Amino acid sequence: MINKTSLQSLISKYYLNGLNNQVKWRIQDNTLTVYAGEAGRVCKIKLNDFPLEDGELGIFDTHKLSKLLSITSGDLILSLEKVKAIYTKLYIADSNFNLTFSLADILILGKNKYYGDPESFEVKLDLTPEDIGRLIKAKSALNDVNNMLITTTTDLDGNNVCEFIFGDNTGFSNKITYQILGDISQTDMSIPFDSEVFKDILSANKDQDGGTLKLSDVGIMKLNFSSKEIESEYFVARNE
Repeated sequence: MINKTSLQSLISKYYLNGLNNQVKWRIQDNTLTVYAGEAGRVCKIKLNDFPLEDGELGIFDTHKLSKLLSITSGDLILSLEKVKAIYTKLYIADSNFNLTFSLADILILGKNKYYGDPESFEVKLDLTPEDIGRLIKAKSALNDVNNMLITTTTDLDGNNVCEFIFGDNTGFSNKITYQILGDISQTDMSIPFDSEVFKDILSANKDQDGGTLKLSDVGIMKLNFSSKEIESEYFVARNE
């Protein structure tokens, strides 16, 4: 048995508002792990206490699964149907509904590539829930612009700070800058990222107990979030 909210939270963290629709669910020792993404943007999401037998499930359409889950409530009972070695159906039941979701052959979903840490991170930040909310608001205020520049500099007090600059690169555009203090070893970095992807990651994890952001001068951003139930990790490459 699993709570509907926990399952929806896991899905939102890899689905990222439609970026990752086709995935494999890997279940081992009551832990569900999902790898998702493509070149330049990958994630790994883990949900503890997931009550299904060990195996791999092919989720061909996460959007349809989310719509099915939306009509349920409370605690859910999950079960599987298997034909030979292939899982073909996921059954979901609450106190009122019995739902059937068709699973895909995991072979047609291919393999997900995943990143490893670069040699070093020049920026290490703690993201509080307040930081996450403010960064989401900053992007939303300039929702028609998908550019975000992450820079490192020093403030008026001589502290090393990381700045998130939302807006076009032209000198005539509107811009929003948000500063966060952190462990910063290099103060001349300026790396562009897709602010829409950044916002989707933060929005999916605003229910977590804060997070961390690490930035490498090779152009890789790593984001980690965690709670008692869910751990999520993302690697995002710079815009070219």
